[in-house]
Amino acid sequence: MDAAEKPLSTFKFTDYDCIGFDLDNTLSRYKVGAMIEMEYGVMANFLVEKKGYSRKHLLQPFDHNFILRGLIVDDENGNILRIANDGHILQASHGTKFLQDEEIETYYPNRHWKVSDIFVQDPLTTWNGPYSEKMRTLLDYFDIAASLIFARAIDAIDEQQNMVQDKYNVWVDILDALQNMFNRNHFPTGEGEYFTKMKTHPELYYHKSSEQLLQWLRQLKHQQKKLFLLTGSHVDFASHTALNTIGPNWKEYFDIVVCFAKKPGFFTMRRDFLRIDGNEEGAPVSLNDLQLGGVYSQGNWTDLHQFLSRHVNKSMPKFLYIGDNLIQDIYTPHIHSHCDTVTVCEELEAEGVYGYRQWHPDQHFLVSTIWGSYFHYNNVNTNWYHLMKKHSKLCIPSLEYIAALPIDHTYTGNDV
Repeated sequence: MDAAEKPLSTFKFTDYDCIGFDLDNTLSRYKVGAMIEMEYGVMANFLVEKKGYSRKHLLQPFDHNFILRGLIVDDENGNILRIANDGHILQASHGTKFLQDEEIETYYPNRHWKVSDIFVQDPLTTWNGPYSEKMRTLLDYFDIAASLIFARAIDAIDEQQNMVQDKYNVWVDILDALQNMFNRNHFPTGEGEYFTKMKTHPELYYHKSSEQLLQWLRQLKHQQKKLFLLTGSHVDFASHTALNTIGPNWKEYFDIVVCFAKKPGFFTMRRDFLRIDGNEEGAPVSLNDLQLGGVYSQGNWTDLHQFLSRHVNKSMPKFLYIGDNLIQDIYTPHIHSHCDTVTVCEELEAEGVYGYRQWHPDQHFLVSTIWGSYFHYNNVNTNWYHLMKKHSKLCIPSLEYIAALPIDHTYTGNDV
């Protein structure tokens, strides 16, 4: 990204001793357009059938132009926001209706909202606790469709009541819809529709990893790098995803695999690692009992760091983690774990910015003509641009880009 804003720096993957990967939308690439549209349908059906929401509003054709990664939900006001790094509100909609400047000021004097101002100081303060009930950030392709669901639900309420409400309480139902989709207990049972669709037609939702990427991983291992997989997915879904992207021998690429890691808490808390028996969580595993080649559930960064450090012949090994979720994978490990990070951001390619050619098979799902660029609005950078720029060493559209280069390639500040 814009190298003029900071001194030129250099970066090489081979400078690191231990390199970790998120799975979903990082090492494993999804056909995000098909998945987002499917997720919208699953959530809309749930809210209509289980929660009594308006069929007229929620079951309209999917509007890919309304969604954009990084939108912020203000549940009580029924609004969706975009903010700058200082919390200044750049854009806002009430339901699907975009607000004019004076309308934004009515809701948010001086175009600031206390909750988002707290968020920009430390994004984790709104992850759990009372502030998490007031705002929700839609950070990845698993929840991005919730912005359109929320907006249409607000439209329906306003139409039914024939007026804008003083206070809304819609997000709790959308959260139920999200949990119904992604509840890990639903993978084996088929409840919630999402996992059933992913299992029945994986070819619709996954990209196969290229041989070039797999060779890049093998070369890192050949250089004695310790590679670890750290994913929020439960072991059965993670295995399904890895099988359909990396291939049947996916475990061989990693020195340790951690599933259901519960990020960002993985980097800040001290949960036990748990054994995996079949696809079920078993007994706790102490640091001394962790094994190379093992697959575990939950756990914590402190123990993982110590475990991998023991297997590297250096007193202070360097760690790198690569992911797409800017709070779970980038901000939190960088701030709380002193781990360098690399951001995977498909919008770089979809928008064709910062030196990347504009090409993406699902470009129209990732680019919005009504919200504008993910990275800026009216020449003001968004909070997400600032966060990925400040807290990651490198920003790339996909791992396939770096796999096309030698593993010891030196990236300059112009790439960062």
